[in-house]
Amino acid sequence: MLFSREVNWSFFDFLVAAVLLYGTVFTISFILNTFKSKTQRLLLSVIIISAIILIWIELAVGIFGSPLAGS
Repeated sequence: MLFSREVNWSFFDFLVAAVLLYGTVFTISFILNTFKSKTQRLLLSVIIISAIILIWIELAVGIFGSPLAGS
C-alpha cells in the first residue's frame, strides 16, 4: 500500500497477520521452555512453523480453495 496500489490490506488483514505472527512466537517460546529434549523442541517448532506458512499461503492466494481464502 505504501509502494503500490495493487495491494490493499484492511485493518482486519493486519490484525490477522499480527495474531498469526505473535501467536507463533508465543507458541514456539512455550515449546522451548516446556520441552527439554532437543528433538522434541525441533520437531514441534518445525510443525508449528510449517502450519503457519500453510495458513499464511492459504489466506494469501488460496492454494487449497477453502472458505478462509474467500473461494
